[in-house]
Amino acid sequence: MDSIHRRGYPSATVDEISQPQPGGRRRAIPLAGSSLFVATAIGGLGLIVQLYLKSLDTPLFLISLVATLNSIGMLLGSWLWGTISDYIKRRRLLAFLALGLAGSVGMLIALPSKNIVLATAVLRFLFFAGFGTVAIAVVSASSLAQRRGKNLSYISSAKALGFAAGSVIAGIVLDRFGFRWAYSLAALLPIVAFAFLWLLPCENPVRPKEKIGAWKAIFSSGLFDLYLATALRQMAIFGTFALLYIYMASLGIPISLMGAISACNTATQVLALLAFGWLADRVGRRRIFMLGFFVSAAVPLFFVFATNIYGMIAGYITLGFSFSALYVGATAHIGDRVPHHRQGQMLGLYESSRGLGGLFGPVIAGLITPVIGFKGMFLVMAGIAALGFMVMMLGGTVLGQRISAGSTPVAVEDKSIAAENTPSNR
Repeated sequence: MDSIHRRGYPSATVDEISQPQPGGRRRAIPLAGSSLFVATAIGGLGLIVQLYLKSLDTPLFLISLVATLNSIGMLLGSWLWGTISDYIKRRRLLAFLALGLAGSVGMLIALPSKNIVLATAVLRFLFFAGFGTVAIAVVSASSLAQRRGKNLSYISSAKALGFAAGSVIAGIVLDRFGFRWAYSLAALLPIVAFAFLWLLPCENPVRPKEKIGAWKAIFSSGLFDLYLATALRQMAIFGTFALLYIYMASLGIPISLMGAISACNTATQVLALLAFGWLADRVGRRRIFMLGFFVSAAVPLFFVFATNIYGMIAGYITLGFSFSALYVGATAHIGDRVPHHRQGQMLGLYESSRGLGGLFGPVIAGLITPVIGFKGMFLVMAGIAALGFMVMMLGGTVLGQRISAGSTPVAVEDKSIAAENTPSNR
């Protein structure tokens, strides 16, 4: 596989033959199936947990704190398991994470107190974030550059379909059968995902190798601006949606429709991710993820003016469009710019940057909403997302100038990637 080797990375830390070339699609298909069921389980939990906590008369601030705790799990899980995946067999790690997710969701079947629900939020997303990170690392590391975007889009699209299905199913099951059955179904689905993992090709043994620190990896890869802008974007999006189910309830929108409305986001992603994956391999990664950053800033504005179901649907569809462009473009870009034996670490750190943003967004939303109201909070989040877009614009301009001056320490082996990184294509 053609790769870009940067200053700061040692020689191969994982046997190159442990990911035979080409093999991205052979790994993407079973992992897409597994990701579908994992995402379906998690996709419905947001609705179930928020409404369960509301039934326990939990204050709004603590309800919004669930999203922050989820982000802590994402922050830690993505970095931890992504880094570990570069040194052990990834199929076994994926199996462990799937079963761990099933167990952590299963704790909710007993309908515990709000303290236990809050405490286990980190654990659930620790497993979920790790599973997603390791899955895309497997596919990215085993994909040729000209097919990386498309192969990664299979995983992302399957997750989107799972989130959409989970939102719809959660609303229906919760409305008809109650919280216990909804939690039981969510705990069963990761076990189904576990079965798909045995369709993955076998891996060769991994040799113990030299490690590299997280901060050194970020700065030496030239991806700091992307990680920072993503964190700001996630802060805005997580803050916007932290209390959105409560906002919809205040508008008189039925619970049975909330799941279907939120599913418009992930339903949009199913096809949009595939389309942007195809485009990212043809028009350049940066053009695609910059579109995602730009549209993300508009998402909270829909809810400022939305006081009915149709406005909510429009906001969720726009979110799906923005995420699809950003996620496919960014992950393919990272896969191009780092060696294959660091895919787990660098993609894990990217997911961690998303979790870092999500850590603060819901807290800000929970603190300012009682003071300035829902619409004021949405405007603040739109400004934060716009700041993320500007960081990426400034970072691209500076990097373009460095490339023109020949000062960027990049040894490019693939001419198509070199062309993409010229100022004219950025």
